[in-house]
Amino acid sequence: MKMKLWQHAALLLALTFTACDRPGGDNRLSSQEEREGWKLLFDGRTTNGWHVYNKGQVPSAWTVQNGALVCVAGKMPEVADLVTDESFENYELRFDWKISKEGNSGVFINVVERPDIVAAWASGPEYQLLETTHHDFSIPTKRSGCLYSFYGQATETALKPAEEWNESRIVQQNGKVEFYLNGQLTAKEDFTSQAWRDTVAHTHFAKYPVFGVATKGRIALQDWSKEASFKNIKIKSL
Repeated sequence: MKMKLWQHAALLLALTFTACDRPGGDNRLSSQEEREGWKLLFDGRTTNGWHVYNKGQVPSAWTVQNGALVCVAGKMPEVADLVTDESFENYELRFDWKISKEGNSGVFINVVERPDIVAAWASGPEYQLLETTHHDFSIPTKRSGCLYSFYGQATETALKPAEEWNESRIVQQNGKVEFYLNGQLTAKEDFTSQAWRDTVAHTHFAKYPVFGVATKGRIALQDWSKEASFKNIKIKSL
């Protein structure tokens, strides 16, 4: 009898420990992450929570393969960025990504979705994703982890070889943003500052009046006719 009671107690303790400390995995939150307020933006099985910019739920190059959200190169004649159904303001975003050889993609933040705005990039600043053999890799402001077209990497950071997973993080609070690539800070900016507005005014983005103005908006994954894959996309409000 005592043995049975001991066995039941041990089983209850094991179940309690498992419930409190469930480990995470691909496209799954750990118990600790849930307690911290993390939320998955991709469930590993569907594109629920996402739609094509300015077009809604229409066929596109985006599909789910082996637990990853994949932009399939050459699948569709027109590029179609995928955007979240929700908008976000103060948050930490984490995601894993890999890209094909000579690949080019990006993640846009603070995206404004309106019929009169031609594409996600016309409003949302970009966290650049670029494979090292792409011809633009020689341009410092176009390497992975950069605030695309504005600054080179704040910390020179190595990219994993093509088809290997990289880890990225974007932190934004009150318009101040930081980009991280494989654990290293690669960019930071204050989208509310006059210095930022002056910088934009001297670039080709100046002809898009909403570019870089918003500090709240959708998150978009870029379709640039090259294969790019994403997983473990999760966000926490700050």
